[in-house]
Amino acid sequence: MSRVYLHKPYQRDEYLGRVSPDDGEVYRHRPGPDEYVGRVDLETGRVYRHRPGPDECIGWVSRRSGRIYHRRIGPDRYVGRVSAGGRIFAHKLLERDDYLGRIRGQASFAEGGAAFFLLLAPVVETVGDKDDGV
Repeated sequence: MSRVYLHKPYQRDEYLGRVSPDDGEVYRHRPGPDEYVGRVDLETGRVYRHRPGPDECIGWVSRRSGRIYHRRIGPDRYVGRVSAGGRIFAHKLLERDDYLGRIRGQASFAEGGAAFFLLLAPVVETVGDKDDGV
């Protein structure tokens, strides 16, 4: 089980949830039972947000490089990356990428991409533009 933490400067990092390395399911931590928020296809790196009806594909992660892309009409937009050590960054144009948090026990880059879209992006405002819907 991979555990996801939000970086908090000068404080203890906040536990956000977990990603299952067996089936790619993502759960947000909350009091009581954890909430299922989506999944990642570990073979292709595609990330799906849970919703009533069919799940929505919101992005994908390169299984070789760890680069994360937001799916949209037209070319997919590069929004961040995950390192081999589990550190997750949000891309900023012409600036140093922002460190968002980390994933402990990461078995593949696909898990880091799922953590980015389903656990970290909803909490952090700097990820994506408002019109892109990330």
